Amino acid sequence: QVQLVESGGGLVQAGGSLRLSCAASGRTFSSYAMGWFRHAPGKERKFVVAINWSGGSTYYEDSVKGRFTISRDIAKNTVYLQMNSLKPEDTAVYYCGAGSSYYPLSPSYGMTYWGKGILVTVSS
Repeated sequence: QVQLVESGGGLVQAGGSLRLSCAASGRTFSSYAMGWFRHAPGKERKFVVAINWSGGSTYYEDSVKGRFTISRDIAKNTVYLQMNSLKPEDTAVYYCGAGSSYYPLSPSYGMTYWGKGILVTVSS
């Protein structure tokens, strides 16, 4: 069992930056792939980015490439999402996910466990 808690959201102006954190509990954190998803108002939840268990491979949705960076600190059981050059269309509730492996052919991209989400609002 893995429990995930997101933090670091808030209100930022367009062009600004935020760093989200996802703290995980559970002894097997280092063996899980981790991901970030977002749910914008009136839209379905969408994949944003994922990182494999070792941190050696990352996967980005096209609209965030070059602006967002995912990383993980195994010693701290935490995964981060650095978001730069934020745009109003990045406004959403961001969810952290964890799963045995990144699997883009499934709706959940292989994620089994989910945090409760955190709101990011980008003003124009």
